[in-house]
Amino acid sequence: MAKMGRPRTFDRQKAVVQAMHLFWEHGYEMTSLSQLKANIGGGISTPSFYAAFGSKEELFNEAVQCYLETYACVTDSLWDDEIPPRDAVELALRRSTKMQCESGHPKGCMVSLGTMSAPTPELTHVVEPLTASRSRTFQGFVRCVEHAIAMGELSKKANARSMGIAFNSFLLGVSILARDGVDASDLDASITELMKLWDIEVCQPK
Repeated sequence: MAKMGRPRTFDRQKAVVQAMHLFWEHGYEMTSLSQLKANIGGGISTPSFYAAFGSKEELFNEAVQCYLETYACVTDSLWDDEIPPRDAVELALRRSTKMQCESGHPKGCMVSLGTMSAPTPELTHVVEPLTASRSRTFQGFVRCVEHAIAMGELSKKANARSMGIAFNSFLLGVSILARDGVDASDLDASITELMKLWDIEVCQPK
C-alpha cells in the first residue's frame, strides 16, 4: 500500500498572504526562497514549498492576485458611474493613501512598487499583472475627467490625459513617501490641494 503524503501543517491561504507581505516589502527579485520558506507557516521545508506552490514565480502570481482582489480595490470608485466623477477621483486618492500608510502590512502600494519588483527585462513578464493594474488606475482617472467634461461639469478645454497623469503620479509617489515615514495626515491634506486642479477646470455659470 502506498504511503500517504504528510499532511500540510500550515494554512495555505494564510501562507499566500504571508508571502504577499514579503513580496510587497522586498519585491519579487529581492525576496529569496529562504525568506519565503522561513516565514510561511512558521517555516516549511523545500519539498513542502514546491509541493504547495510549484515555484517562487507561481507563488508570486498568487500573492499578486491576492493583493489585486483586496488592497487594490481602494481605487474601484474610478469605475463606479453612480459616484460623481470628482468624488470618485477624490475617494480613490484618499482611500489609497490611507491604505498605503496603515499598519499591519508593508507601507506603500504593491502595484506602484511593482516597477522595482522585477527590474530586469528577463523578469518583465512576472510583473505584467501589476503593470496592467497601474495602467487601469491611470485610465480610471482619465475616464473620470472625460466623463466630467462630457457632463458639462468641466470645461471642454480641460486636458483629461494631463489631469489623469497628475492624479496618478500623486498615488505613485505616495508609495515612496509612505515608506519614508511621511505622516498620513500630511498626505491627506495634499489631496485637498491636488483637487484644486479639478476645481480650476470647473465650468463657470454664464
